[in-house]
Amino acid sequence: MRWIKRILGLLALGFVLFYLVNQPQGAADAVRGAAAAVGTAITSIITFFNALAG
Repeated sequence: MRWIKRILGLLALGFVLFYLVNQPQGAADAVRGAAAAVGTAITSIITFFNALAG
């Protein structure tokens, strides 16, 4: 089972590198989108805890 995870991880890494080299603008947009999603999630969690405290 461990070797399957390793192979899948290497395939995912290979895809990311391939995408980065062939579509750098698309890769940058994907990273920006992921960072925005994380920022939104953090803001929502802070809002939730502020609502609990207030």
